[in-house]
Amino acid sequence: MGKTIVVSHKVGDIKAWLKGHEGRVKLFAPAVSGFKTFQDANDPKSVSMVLEVTDMEKLGAIINDPKNKEAKDKHTVLEPITMSMPVDL
Repeated sequence: MGKTIVVSHKVGDIKAWLKGHEGRVKLFAPAVSGFKTFQDANDPKSVSMVLEVTDMEKLGAIINDPKNKEAKDKHTVLEPITMSMPVDL
């Protein structure tokens, strides 16, 4: 069973980042079954994705893989990338 998490970060150019949607779908496919994309209402350069994660270890490897730096740069992803996990109440 998967886990729902929220990933947030800022972008340098929102138009460039939005154009990268299909690339993100392909990049995350080994670890994510789907996701929804959000933009901060008060900061257009702040984005969040709600991911349905099937493999947390693979997702971490994808996000931290230096080979993906080119894609991050192309889509103007800015560090830090914050991952928020569900809380059991």
